[in-house]
Amino acid sequence: MAEKLKVLFLCTGNSCRSQMADGLVNHDFADRVEAFSAGTDPHGLNPKAVQVMAELGIDISANSSDHLSQYEGQTFDYVITLCGDANENCPLFFGGVKRIHIGFDDPPKTTGSDVEVLNVYRRVRDEIRQQLGDFFAILNN
Repeated sequence: MAEKLKVLFLCTGNSCRSQMADGLVNHDFADRVEAFSAGTDPHGLNPKAVQVMAELGIDISANSSDHLSQYEGQTFDYVITLCGDANENCPLFFGGVKRIHIGFDDPPKTTGSDVEVLNVYRRVRDEIRQQLGDFFAILNN
């Protein structure tokens, strides 16, 4: 069996989008990809991200919100930034890493009723699953 791809998802806060990406990829591609997530300025796991992931049967409640420096010296096959700020502030990784930016809306910035806000979290979660699913399916071919 081929060695798993090692992927780091990066966002500013490491609270929502990168956490959802980490959970989705570790769930959907567990046999092929090992995913991690970090932030340039982490500020804790977002409870609504945990909630909408649980709706899919994926538990990210034990995830930690880690600073990028925790992964210093490690080699990843891909570093994927999910927000513009992290894309602009991501330091150079060594060891042949491919860096890619796949941007998504930031659900915590949503205003409106609880239902409207949760629907944005669900939409972004589903967009992340779709786009990363397409990305890793292409890599597998």
